[in-house]
Amino acid sequence: MRILTPACGFILTATAALSDGHAASGQIDYGPRPAYLIDKLADGPLKEKLSSCIGQTPARSDFSIGHRGAPLMFPEHTVEANVAAARMGAGILECDVTFTGDHELVCRHAQNDLHTTTNILVTDLADKCTTGFTPAAGDTGASAECRTSDLTLAEFRTLSPKMDAADKTATTPEAYQGGTAGYRTDLYTNGARTMTHAESIELFKSLGTKFTPELKSASVEMPHNGFSQADYAQKMVDEYKAANIPASDVWVQSFDLSDVLYWIENEPEFGAQAVYLDDRYEASDDDEGLIDPMDAATFKPTMAELAGMGVNYIAPPLWMLVTTQDGEIVPSVYATEAQDAGLNIIAWTMERSGPLTTGGGWYYQSIADVTDNDAVAYELLDVLAQDVKVKGVFSDWPATVTFYANCMGL
Repeated sequence: MRILTPACGFILTATAALSDGHAASGQIDYGPRPAYLIDKLADGPLKEKLSSCIGQTPARSDFSIGHRGAPLMFPEHTVEANVAAARMGAGILECDVTFTGDHELVCRHAQNDLHTTTNILVTDLADKCTTGFTPAAGDTGASAECRTSDLTLAEFRTLSPKMDAADKTATTPEAYQGGTAGYRTDLYTNGARTMTHAESIELFKSLGTKFTPELKSASVEMPHNGFSQADYAQKMVDEYKAANIPASDVWVQSFDLSDVLYWIENEPEFGAQAVYLDDRYEASDDDEGLIDPMDAATFKPTMAELAGMGVNYIAPPLWMLVTTQDGEIVPSVYATEAQDAGLNIIAWTMERSGPLTTGGGWYYQSIADVTDNDAVAYELLDVLAQDVKVKGVFSDWPATVTFYANCMGL
């Protein structure tokens, strides 16, 4: 007999509510944001097309990918965040996968983010953190580091998730719990539930969505107490096989190319849709690997070489795929090289930058000169879909992408 934890019990309740499939699709709702963004678009063909779709019947789309659920307003990687994303029509949902001290797989964006994504610092488990809370002093901000590997699965289950934030001016652990960005909210934090990876599979299946788990880099040295990187990569796939999920419904992801190559070699059905998350915009210790999206000579390995290794999907951040020309958003050299190599492209992450009135921040850095209002989100999305030909877009608020996908027949 399986003993149900509170999280699992919640998932089974959701499963029962959506068990006939019709209920799952019937709950799709855009909410007010797509129309709000369309209203801000300059007059022209894009505004006319999107305006014509206001009032359309929402439908689920695999083009719309829930990034950690719907963390613009819900605590990331929670049951509630993913139910919200599914209700906004996301066709694919994400569990970032890391492991506990007893090598159980759980959904967290990073192995070492518990101090900002849960209430651990105000619980008895704070003493188990890798680095305890240090209050702000002078010009030095408050800090802590708490890892899933510091805890057993049973201990992890006792934590309450919160919005990913910290008040770096805090002098107490209680004050450190704050810091939520002004464009987000703590309104949906109370009662939110964490998930194991296996529970995410159960939930996403019940919601009628597909799956894109990301194998996160470990914060501990690997192997960890005999648990190797290969064991880690294999265990993630094994949990889909145990749940009888077809490989065609799963896009396994990693920033580590060696993980992608492991799946290609050892789990070819899953490897065929393995996604290489491209972070070569960040220099390694010896500055090798840093690429300029507008200079193909810096792409190491090249797009053609990646394809030759068996990589079929590549996923860079939004800004690497576009630039500006004569005041218009256009594809980057990176995008055209990936297209020419036959790589499928997935982009991340829409609705993560907050208001786009002053350049849009990190995700919009390559088009900052034309980013001056929130409607640029739809202008960018249109270029990504129509010119870059991306296969899907991650979003912190999937309704925005779902609406566009439905309107454009994607």
